[in-house]
Amino acid sequence: MVKPIATAYSLISELSITRNHKVKQKRKEMKKLLMICGLLFSVVTFAQAQDGGRKMATPEERAQKNAEQLTKKLNLSEDQKAKVAAIFLDQAAAMKKAREENKGADREAMMAKMKAVNDENDVKINALLNEDQKKAFAEWKKERAENMKKRMEGRGPQGGGGQ
Repeated sequence: MVKPIATAYSLISELSITRNHKVKQKRKEMKKLLMICGLLFSVVTFAQAQDGGRKMATPEERAQKNAEQLTKKLNLSEDQKAKVAAIFLDQAAAMKKAREENKGADREAMMAKMKAVNDENDVKINALLNEDQKKAFAEWKKERAENMKKRMEGRGPQGGGGQ
């Protein structure tokens, strides 16, 4: 009679060992699955963070936005607004051309060319404005420069570009 009980105990222990082994194996599979999901989630999040989640506006959109901002800030007439929009559109095209010409080349030269284009456009815009508008335009440029500086400080050091 002892043999059947011993056999029953050995079968039970084998079943529990087998069940424990299957549970452990399922846990391993679940851990692997969770690790893969976590890794996939991280990659997707990182990829979205790289592009900043925003799309670059077209030159026409940037020119229109700048013209609208100036119209609000300086109370431009319709004629002035149209001329300013044309100036900003020319500026956007010149900036795009400067970027394309200097791809992978000297960043300092590109920045100098862009500054010259900006200065030239400021002269053109100032020629369209009355004295009060000129003062407001100078203030608007100062605000934009401060905002740009704040954004650039938040970005941290940039790679490449010889810095």
